[in-house]
Amino acid sequence: MLRVGSSAACMACRNLVSTNMGVRFRVPLQKLHPLSRAIHHRYSGNTNPQRPPHCTAARYFTSMSRLPMRYPKPPPGSGGRGYQQQRNFWVARLAARLLKLRYILLGTAVGGGYTAKKTYEEWKDMLPDFSEYNWVIPDFVWELSEQIDFDKLAKALPEIEEIAKLLPDLDKIGENFTFIKSLLSSETSGDPPLNAADSSAAATQDSSDKQYKKSSDKEKIDQLQEELLRTQLKYQRMLERLEKENKELRKVVLQKDDKGIHQRKVKKSLIDLYSEVLDILSDYDSNYNTQDHLPRVVVVGDQSAGKTSVLEMIAQARIFPRGSGEMMTRSPVKVTLSEGPHHVAIFKDSGREFDLTKEEDLAALRHEIELRMRKSVKEGQTVSSETISLSVKGPGIQRMVLVDLPGVISTVTTGMASDTKDTIFSISKAYMQNPNAIILCIQDGSVDAERSIVTDLVSQMDPQGKRTIFVLTKVDLAEKNLASPSRIQQIVEGKLFPMKALGYFAVVTGRGSSSESIDSIKDYEEDFFQNSRLLRDGMLKAHQVTTKNLSLAVSDCFWKMVRESVEQQADVFKASRFNLETEWKNNYPRLRELDRNELYEKAKNEILDEVISLSQVTPQHWESILQKKLWERVSTHVIENIYLPAAQTMDSGTFNTTVDIKLKQWTDKQLPHKALEVAWETLQEEFARFMAEYRGKDQDDIFDKLKEAVKDESIKRHKWNERAMDSLRVIQHNALEDRSITDKPQWDAAIQFMEETLQSRLKDTESVIRDMVGPDWKQRWLNWKNRTPEQHIRNETKNELERLLKLHDDHTAYLANDEVTTVRKNLEGRGVEVDPVLIKDTWHQLYRRHFLQNALSHCSLCKRGFYYYQRHFVDSELECNDVVLFWRIQRMLVITANTLRQQLTNTEVRRLEKNVKEVLDDFGEDLEKKSHLITGRRVQLAEDLKKVREIQEKLEAFIEALHKEK
Repeated sequence: MLRVGSSAACMACRNLVSTNMGVRFRVPLQKLHPLSRAIHHRYSGNTNPQRPPHCTAARYFTSMSRLPMRYPKPPPGSGGRGYQQQRNFWVARLAARLLKLRYILLGTAVGGGYTAKKTYEEWKDMLPDFSEYNWVIPDFVWELSEQIDFDKLAKALPEIEEIAKLLPDLDKIGENFTFIKSLLSSETSGDPPLNAADSSAAATQDSSDKQYKKSSDKEKIDQLQEELLRTQLKYQRMLERLEKENKELRKVVLQKDDKGIHQRKVKKSLIDLYSEVLDILSDYDSNYNTQDHLPRVVVVGDQSAGKTSVLEMIAQARIFPRGSGEMMTRSPVKVTLSEGPHHVAIFKDSGREFDLTKEEDLAALRHEIELRMRKSVKEGQTVSSETISLSVKGPGIQRMVLVDLPGVISTVTTGMASDTKDTIFSISKAYMQNPNAIILCIQDGSVDAERSIVTDLVSQMDPQGKRTIFVLTKVDLAEKNLASPSRIQQIVEGKLFPMKALGYFAVVTGRGSSSESIDSIKDYEEDFFQNSRLLRDGMLKAHQVTTKNLSLAVSDCFWKMVRESVEQQADVFKASRFNLETEWKNNYPRLRELDRNELYEKAKNEILDEVISLSQVTPQHWESILQKKLWERVSTHVIENIYLPAAQTMDSGTFNTTVDIKLKQWTDKQLPHKALEVAWETLQEEFARFMAEYRGKDQDDIFDKLKEAVKDESIKRHKWNERAMDSLRVIQHNALEDRSITDKPQWDAAIQFMEETLQSRLKDTESVIRDMVGPDWKQRWLNWKNRTPEQHIRNETKNELERLLKLHDDHTAYLANDEVTTVRKNLEGRGVEVDPVLIKDTWHQLYRRHFLQNALSHCSLCKRGFYYYQRHFVDSELECNDVVLFWRIQRMLVITANTLRQQLTNTEVRRLEKNVKEVLDDFGEDLEKKSHLITGRRVQLAEDLKKVREIQEKLEAFIEALHKEK
């Protein structure tokens, strides 16, 4: 018998038996299965059956143990005990197999998990690095993604079949993405390099293509940007115009209650009525001495003293732009505070409401205020006097009107205009000198009081302190920094500064962080004063601390001042209205009281009527003016550069050839340009003529400056359609190519045109000769004039050259050198020294006169030469090629004038009308331009009357509401 697991047994067998059976028991070796025992002894290397098996037989025993084992039946009479043992052994082996299956499954799961993890890591390494594109997605998106319930989101998403139906065409998206990728790659220089083997070939192949694509893409982008800017400006002007028209229409609708159009009247609060009066007064710029003495709270202080923070605490919202030490308040900001169910803010000239309970609306409001401030500041300046009007409503807000002014500075720093300090002082004084304004003087408690500038300024404006409230800010920092807290007590008791005040307050406006909320600042302020020894030791009184007490005190003072002064101010405006109306009746009794906008609309209609009159000009008038002006412009070129050079050749064939060549060159280069210049000048002159004619027909002379500006700007913007030049060139070329005169009237008209032209040139030539030689004997005797030495030489030279022309009537246009020498010697023989250049110059004018006289005589002969011309007879005396030339020129003038007239009436006049309308619209939107062009005492008086009446009506409505509230 062997004991399994004993020291005599093999370790492998012991483990095998204990593992497979799961129990410890004794098994006689002889009672094992015969086949198992044989295998056990064979592979263990043991020939002795009584010897324990060797460890190498373990695996065979294991494999054989998996086979079903059949045990011998129990002998009869044994009671089945041996069989029960064998049965228990079989149950144990079955349980061991089941337990082994658990380890197999566990190993498979571990191996599969490791394989899946390794496959995932390999796939992850194959993906590109997208970390450098994190800037595309804002940070708040990642924060938002952590708060989203993706299970609910997945259930809410549509099925994949529905999404597939909504997908766009992926081929088109691919094409667009390829184009964008090519644009980006062409714009950036960080393209990945090619392989060493392919770089040289790719560079030579794609260099020209990339350069061409880059230039073409840049041109496309530039063109798209220009079109976008033009479209944006166009629709911006249109949007502003529509907003203006919408306001006017709303005003008209509200005024038509008696015609059945009843609008629901919105009851405005008392402070809103008062704010409207102040808004009108802020826009009221009158030379008539009407002062604005209505109460408002003026917030003044040194730069970075905390005045904006105090105003925000009163308004219960962080509504103003903030900066670290830099000037943020660049223009006055009027804030109308009132109580309401919702905490909102709205600008005077905008309909958008900003929800002050939302951080994004607060940020948008601060950005809008900053933009308006920068827009109000003119170029080269740092601050502006233009007021930004804002209304803030919310629960628990005290009703009042505050004006936040730019902080007072002691030194102008780099980047500021040189007059910034003086400008801030003048703006502050303008608001504080109002005798009914409440001055809220803000002093920084964290700095030495001696460094303050604003206290001296306030004491100058209100030396008695009857309308000043002093506020000490940053008391928490002051308590930490001051060695003697009694100094704070001296400040709030009015014993440290020479200025006087109605009340003194100490406040804390936070820890200095721009991200603090109003509620946290309030809690911090209350905790500070509750624990502060300033209040505990009696240095400060309870009603002197916290911004809540400050806002209550300021509101009480404001309404007290309003009730005391508003009726007095209403009487002042009533008296001003009476004075203005009296002046109007005395100076302009028959004219209506039209303000600048109404006068502009009237002038606009008159100008448009005058422009429309251009379309009523008759075609005959256009063509006669165009023909006359065009000939005046080109006649010198025709005579000097075409006719005279060709006619002086004295040969018919040479004449026609020269004329054709010069006409062709003239038509190709100069003639169309000259014609368009004449047409454009004619249009301008006619436009100016109609404007002048209307000006004399009982028109108001107050519009003269505006009409002149509109005319100049419209002409400046008008560009002639250059596409008409090519067609005009062809028409002129065809007209000059025609040489066939069909009837006698055309021949006679050409001769008349030629005679008039030559006579005009002959008069000009004779005038030049008279100026050269001086007065003749008759003028010398009658007018007591003498010739100058040069004129004497010219006269002697003229006489000598005239003798030469009498001897040679058919002389050429130029003198030969020997002829010049002969003339000079003849003159020297008479004691006249003359220069050869002077001889040639005098000869040119004399020969020109001689030639023109002969041409006129030849023109008279050609009057009877039409029949010879028509039958092509060759007669030296009646060879009238010059008449044909002038007929061609005349016909070209007629056809050109007709063509230009059609272009004027069909195209250019309408385009000019369009330009005039655009100019009028642009001028109408530019208030400064209108103020410059429509001026005069009459205009200013009408503007003042309109404003004063509006202010008086608003004040009366406010006083009525104020009495009802009492």
